[in-house]
Amino acid sequence: MSKSIHRTPTGSANRWALVLAAGEGTRLRALTTDRSGIAVPKQFCSLQGGPSLLEETLQRAARLAPRDRIVTVVAADHRPWWQSELANLPERSIVVQPSNRGTAPGILLPLLSILERDPKARIAVLPSDHFVADEISLAQSIGAAFDAVERDPGRLVLLGIEPDAPETEYGWILPRAGADFGLAEVEAFVEKPEARLAAELLARGAVWNSFLFVARAATLLKLFRKRLPELAAAFERTAKRKGDRAAALAELYQELEAADFSRRLLQQSAAELRLLSVLACGWSDLGTPTRVAQCLQRLPRATRRPRWFPVSPPAVVDLAQAVTSAAF
Repeated sequence: MSKSIHRTPTGSANRWALVLAAGEGTRLRALTTDRSGIAVPKQFCSLQGGPSLLEETLQRAARLAPRDRIVTVVAADHRPWWQSELANLPERSIVVQPSNRGTAPGILLPLLSILERDPKARIAVLPSDHFVADEISLAQSIGAAFDAVERDPGRLVLLGIEPDAPETEYGWILPRAGADFGLAEVEAFVEKPEARLAAELLARGAVWNSFLFVARAATLLKLFRKRLPELAAAFERTAKRKGDRAAALAELYQELEAADFSRRLLQQSAAELRLLSVLACGWSDLGTPTRVAQCLQRLPRATRRPRWFPVSPPAVVDLAQAVTSAAF
């Protein structure tokens, strides 16, 4: 992570960025498996032959929060990839999960670490498997979400992407009519709708669920305690445990069932949420080979690269060939 990108953003008091980088990327293994047969998690790959998706997300985070308030959560078994890529980050800014147990534990673990350091923290949560063509526009929208949380600290602000097509592979968020300071209440979440429903959602002003959101750390913990009380209690006990926390955490994860943050918290908590719509900014979550192919097609030819490069090991997977052979 280049030191040159660590410029403290204006009005950044208590602003933090949490980068989620512990996922497995299983749906992209057809593209991200290298020549030696090793499946490289997609966050450690590059779409255009330059920085990895994780590095691009860290740069995104640096537009929002100072360097020492950017925290990245990773999985222990991904160490061969993240250890070198995160070598320039402070040790306490890297939170290592013993294993991946879904997005709920993946957020809760670093959340407690951030709260321990800053009880007044406001956090932007950034998945590390996104591509964004217009980073400045997205950063401005996330900044507006920080401001909204400052005005109404009891709410969690979701960032929904203005759609340019009736996409059936994305989750959608339908806002209620009317908005205050550009924010809307959430009417409904719709996961991967069929084509007819997707067209209806588009016509009704629904937006794509980006899984980007901003909240006060204390508010987020309160939501965990409300929706997943046993999970929250177990993690808080482990965080307060004296002695070998790593051993206690490993023991906890051995018994832990996977839990999805969107389904278990967001979709059950509409009253606590506000929706900020983001103008189309060339966003994609690169969740499937088809989306990767579509994203490559939309890139200007001058910047397009025909390969998907795993950062480590150094073998190269030819994305263009993989997409062509799969008939995308």
